Amino acid sequence: MGLETALPIDGVLTTQLQKVINWSRRSAIWPMPFATACCGIELMATAASRYDLSRFGAEVMRFSPRQADLMIVAGRVAVKMLPVLQRIYQQMTEPKWCISMGACASTGGVFDTYAVVQGVDQFIPVDVYVPGCPPRPEQLIEGVMAIQRIIDEDRIPPKGPDGKRMPLQIAIPPTHRVRPQPMPLTVGQS
Repeated sequence: MGLETALPIDGVLTTQLQKVINWSRRSAIWPMPFATACCGIELMATAASRYDLSRFGAEVMRFSPRQADLMIVAGRVAVKMLPVLQRIYQQMTEPKWCISMGACASTGGVFDTYAVVQGVDQFIPVDVYVPGCPPRPEQLIEGVMAIQRIIDEDRIPPKGPDGKRMPLQIAIPPTHRVRPQPMPLTVGQS
């Protein structure tokens, strides 16, 4: 009742080694969550039973950087936390990918202060940006699927002129329409 019954007994299956390697990489992504704020709640919801990120091969969240190959930066990153983020990213094994989840991780969000990093892409290479404040779990799943499409490409990750990995910087479009607020905003009026 498995694959053996569908294939003939003396059948031959041919493929390219690069495609088999890419298929196995895309089917076993191990995310390293770096969640510091409200985006972390949406990240947890993505792994819960309603959205079930395990259907896409990213089932096991690894909290050890040496066992992870996808870093998900969810939420704002303080300047004091930046060396920790960089160290964790450096400890991850190659090939590795990065998703910047939410407005705070991508641009600093509403925290335009000296203490919050205004975009993690200034310090680590980001492959996929997931917009929103906070983004819905469906958007994060679309970001993981974008990483899988990147992995499916031959010769991934691409190398730059200095031999180091270059980020692909793909932006995922929002999946919702922003509605007007129920009450108009009045500042300084009585």
